[in-house]
Amino acid sequence: MRVLFTFILLVISLTTFAQQSDKEITVKGKVLESSSSLPLEFATIVFVDQSGKIVTGGITDQNGMFSIDLQAGTYTVRYEFISFETKELPNQRLTSNITLPPVTLSESDNVLNEVIIRAETTEVQVRLDKKIYNIGKDLTTSGANVGDALNNVPSVTVDVEGAIALRGNENVRILINGKPSAIAGFGSTDALRQLPADAIERVEVITSPSARYDAEGTAGILNIILKKEKTLGVNGSINTSVGVPTSSNVSGNINVRTDKFNIFNTTGYRYRNAPGNAFFSNFYKNIDSIATPDRNPLVTEKRIFEREDKGFNTNLGIEYFLTDASSITATGFLRIGKDDDITTNTANEFGFNNDLAISRLRIENELEDDVNYQFSLNYINNLDEDGHKLTADVQYEIGSEEEMSLITEENTFPSSELLPSEMITNLEDETEFLAQVDYVRPIGENAQFEAGARANFEETITDYTLLEEDVAGGTFIIDDGLTNVFTYNENVLAAYSQYGNKFGKFSFLLGLRVENTQLKGKVDAIDTSDNTNSDFNIDFDKNYTGLFPTVNLIYELGERENVTLGYNRRINRPRGRFINPFPSRSSEANVFQGNPNLDPAYASAFDLGYIKRWDKLTLTSSIYYQNETNAFERIQEDTGELTGNGIPIIRTLPINLSTNERYGAEAGVLYNPAKWLRLNGSFNYFLFKTVGEFNNVDYGAENSSWFARGSAKVSLPAKIDWQTNAFYRGPSNNAQTETEGILSVDLAFSKDIMDDNGTIGLNVSDLFNTRKRMSITDTDTFTSESEFQWRQRQVTVNFTYRFNQKKKRERGNRDGGDDDGDFEG
Repeated sequence: MRVLFTFILLVISLTTFAQQSDKEITVKGKVLESSSSLPLEFATIVFVDQSGKIVTGGITDQNGMFSIDLQAGTYTVRYEFISFETKELPNQRLTSNITLPPVTLSESDNVLNEVIIRAETTEVQVRLDKKIYNIGKDLTTSGANVGDALNNVPSVTVDVEGAIALRGNENVRILINGKPSAIAGFGSTDALRQLPADAIERVEVITSPSARYDAEGTAGILNIILKKEKTLGVNGSINTSVGVPTSSNVSGNINVRTDKFNIFNTTGYRYRNAPGNAFFSNFYKNIDSIATPDRNPLVTEKRIFEREDKGFNTNLGIEYFLTDASSITATGFLRIGKDDDITTNTANEFGFNNDLAISRLRIENELEDDVNYQFSLNYINNLDEDGHKLTADVQYEIGSEEEMSLITEENTFPSSELLPSEMITNLEDETEFLAQVDYVRPIGENAQFEAGARANFEETITDYTLLEEDVAGGTFIIDDGLTNVFTYNENVLAAYSQYGNKFGKFSFLLGLRVENTQLKGKVDAIDTSDNTNSDFNIDFDKNYTGLFPTVNLIYELGERENVTLGYNRRINRPRGRFINPFPSRSSEANVFQGNPNLDPAYASAFDLGYIKRWDKLTLTSSIYYQNETNAFERIQEDTGELTGNGIPIIRTLPINLSTNERYGAEAGVLYNPAKWLRLNGSFNYFLFKTVGEFNNVDYGAENSSWFARGSAKVSLPAKIDWQTNAFYRGPSNNAQTETEGILSVDLAFSKDIMDDNGTIGLNVSDLFNTRKRMSITDTDTFTSESEFQWRQRQVTVNFTYRFNQKKKRERGNRDGGDDDGDFEG
């Protein structure tokens, strides 16, 4: 009887064990970084059975969370992350759904060379609504600024004047830490040239923005996330550089962190002498502008730019941890700039037989002083550990810019004659107030709801005064027709909501944003009867409300392979010099004039993307389509007016054209074939069609263009790295102008010293001095050719010293304070 009972008990035990072994369970958990207790994204969790075989595994999300399905049984749970110590939980008997206790990982004291190599390459992460590029250590940006660094980000281009474009489209919105900021400038990218590239943690390229983001920018959004160290204790770095043409830069950052607060500061000073040059040739067709009816005058201009720029910036913040789940951060930013620029313009007029008829010298001395302040408060409350979060932000910015120019002019041929001078004063005061609140609520295991609101109020006052001598060497008299005060207000109220979920391998994020915009312009001028402005309504008050839906889908073809599809509607609001109706006067015969009649442009965009990761290779690609209505286009036209010397005045004017269609495709590759070699490259091809007319002139055009970039980085013996970057922008054209292709090559070397706490480097920007824009414009009345080089070849030597900072790769965002609550599915 005892034997029978034992046999029955054994059969029941084996049956129960077999049933449990066949049972599928879900194991959840969280991985944290030990030094900061912050979530560790992309940590690997592996389940090993009793025979030593790896059964399954997974990775953590941006909140450090994981959820893995497997058969019930006894396993060793292994936690891994590159450059961190591996941790194991042996003999874990897992028989039902369970949430394991949080696990902390510490950085390894012996970082392998392979880890350092990965630190110096660019990584890409894909979200439902954006691509995130962790720039890592790019040698060619050592001692450079943020504008230079952006030129190395796939899909992004920076032209010879510093204008930033996304996929060849300059209507891009630039954010700093997710918000408009004085750091990025008020409608200008000049401020980015004063911020060191070393301050960047990552760049988010958002070509299909979700409803969370501003609807501004038809091309999309570039969100620049600045570094904020999270390691306990005191740490920081100092960067210095000198270069030829004369330039110098010194910047430093320091972090002090305890359990209750985190103080961080970045301060920098720069000096740069940046020479440049330009050449213009205007050929006027059958215009009797200078005495002879059949004369075809040719006027050439050669400009030499001598620019002396000085800049100081500092960013000081303190983050106070109210509780383990909430914090408040106060930040102050100050930027001071002082520029002393001299533009020498030599103009030559050629007669009927191309003989030199008149030669004239025009010199503009311009002094510019800029001061910008920004104050911000940020509150974060992580309501639970699953991503339930409330954030609130308040930001106030004030800025002032003072430009004073003295323009002297004289005839040098056929006889010397001093001409009347001009004195221009341009004062610009800017204020901006922003308040926003965002709420994120996870629903169940995979769903997430989000809502928020934002109010943004901007005012720009431009005070322009033009004084002209009555005769050479005489009294300066105010020009009543051009002296003015232009006040521009842009007020935007916005609210949004979005919902995301995941079903198996399919994820979606649907959103809707509503924005109400008020645009106001008012001119206070001594005399507004000047016929130059007769076509414009110089005082305006426009109000409009728009709905901006967004759809983002992703399907996982495999663990390292997915397809994305996005749709969004965007707006491009006119601002700055585009709407100021008073012309610039840096050149008598070539002027730019804003158009206050400009209306906003709207765009609908579709983006289909594909990404595939292998062990040593990552491929990203997409095709896209955009249809923009009321698109902005800059056209050139003969005003019918003459300068005081009888030369026809050519005006550049922005207008609303009917439609602008853009088709394109892009691909990017990151490849590390060996520990000593890292390669990456990208290619972008686009075709656009413009349809529209202005003043009975058809400005329709069709054009295709492309750009490509490549980078190779080689690790040499003795801890020396060598990097070469190449960029080529293909030829392009619009309705009137054809622009030739541009090639530039950058070269850099670096060596680690002082037990890897210091790095010395040498880099050459535009190695072959070929970054020049050459174009030709042809109309019925004139042909204009130009060549422009904003900055010549630059050679820079730099040194970086790090204290209490290890040389390591960026691991993406583990700071809850910078996390926007991205939905990944």
